Amino acid sequence: QVQLVESGGGLVQAGGSLRLSCADSGRTFSNYAMGWFRQAPEKQRELVAVITSDGSANYADSVKGRFTISRDNAKNMMYLQMTSLRPEDTAAYYCAARRGTVAYSDVYAYTAWGQGTQVTVSS
Repeated sequence: QVQLVESGGGLVQAGGSLRLSCADSGRTFSNYAMGWFRQAPEKQRELVAVITSDGSANYADSVKGRFTISRDNAKNMMYLQMTSLRPEDTAAYYCAARRGTVAYSDVYAYTAWGQGTQVTVSS
């Protein structure tokens, strides 16, 4: 079973950058579509970016041009490079995976989740 662990969150000023990492303890990383989702207090979990097993990515409109999702299948790692951070980006960020090649944007398509890493952007 895939086990996901996020890291890299923290407190950053508006305009700053962070890189989140997601590590999979399993050995079938290349067989999974992956994604980053975020959830602010009292809000539903929402799409940030998703990526197929071969590296094709889609982004939420709110992060296009600012965030970059990537993966290294050989290392069982996925990343989210965040730049030009805004206070509205403040949320717990979750790594997610689903078995298969299609990177759906719906939260409910993903079956494995990490514990979350908090990103707080101050104004």
